[in-house]
Amino acid sequence: MASLAQQFTGLRCAPLSSTRFSKSKPCTHPNQTHKPTLLLPIVSAVAISNAKTKDRTELKKLFEDAYERCRTTPLEGVSFTLDDFNDALEKYDFNAEIGTKVKGTVFKIDANGALVDITAKSSAYLPVQEASIHRIKHVEEAGIVPGLKDEFVIIGENDVDDSLVLSLRSIQYELAWERCRQLQAEDVVIKGKVVAANKGGVVAVVEGLRGFVPFSQISTKSTAEELIERELPLKFVEVDEEQSRLVLSNRKAMADSQAQLGIGSVVIGTVQSLKPYGAFIDIGGINGLLHVSQISHDRVSDIATVLQPGDTLKVMILSHDRERGRVSLSTKKLEPTPGDMIRNPKLVFEKAEEMAQTFRQRIAQAEAMARADMLRFQPESGLTLSSDGILGPLASDLPAEGLDLTDVPPAEESGLPVA
Repeated sequence: MASLAQQFTGLRCAPLSSTRFSKSKPCTHPNQTHKPTLLLPIVSAVAISNAKTKDRTELKKLFEDAYERCRTTPLEGVSFTLDDFNDALEKYDFNAEIGTKVKGTVFKIDANGALVDITAKSSAYLPVQEASIHRIKHVEEAGIVPGLKDEFVIIGENDVDDSLVLSLRSIQYELAWERCRQLQAEDVVIKGKVVAANKGGVVAVVEGLRGFVPFSQISTKSTAEELIERELPLKFVEVDEEQSRLVLSNRKAMADSQAQLGIGSVVIGTVQSLKPYGAFIDIGGINGLLHVSQISHDRVSDIATVLQPGDTLKVMILSHDRERGRVSLSTKKLEPTPGDMIRNPKLVFEKAEEMAQTFRQRIAQAEAMARADMLRFQPESGLTLSSDGILGPLASDLPAEGLDLTDVPPAEESGLPVA
């Protein structure tokens, strides 16, 4: 140790340069030759230590400058402004209270419902029973598939995972009531399918809602059981969403339909049943009889060879007894040539309106001739018949006081049969 201490005695080293890359002068001993290899490790350690200290100082300065900028000008050089941030919050933050309507996108379906992305903290769920106003077993029956975008209403929260429970049925329910109120205001005839019956009437589905039709408001004599699964023409009597009362009438609808059944008009009907004497045709909720003699000009020995239950066809109104509720129909009058209803019924239906127009013209001509005959014997009516068959006042060349009828012979002497 003493010899080592003697070696360091009297050492004179040049001062370190301010840079780590400066060359240092070697240390010398007055009585020894130059041995730089023993002193270099110590000099290098001091230089490295000074360099690290400088780097720390520079890094500290950078942090201090950054902190000052954040404190004084935090948004300098940032393209995302404070307004953009608030807009983003409004876009992804919504009211999750029950009854709130939200827009969402279906991204997955399963046997019990569908998962919906409503940009909340977690996805929402649409149960199958809330997917439609109609009864369905799977959401796909209501057209709900991944990718569907729609408006939903929040109806609850799942206690297990805090996810929201959605409904489409509630929105459709509101729209259905609004639609019924509109149809009632317009006083239009709608179709309702009978789905159930009780001692007071039948239940019919209209616009997805179940309405009640009292027996007193049903025009047909069919039993309640016979009406099940049938569609009836109906009109609204009462639409009360608050009381959930939807009352309908078949009689009011039938009255409107019957008012439109003019003699000679062509209507579309459906064969309901076949009898030996003819076929019963449903024409908008009214049962009309197409007698076997009115099917074709050619003789029909078996109606089943021409018509079958469920067939749709065009028929012409021959007569309508509103008091007794009976309507007589014909396809015979619509045949372009006799027997077409048997050989080519399609042609009959294509030419139906044209043939019916011809029939009505013949009827009009017959009525005009009948009116002319009537006026011929009743000039005191003060009317005359134009060449077009239109009734009007007597011509101006007749005396104002009327005709002298003293010389008119009795009807039985005119050579015409007694009326």
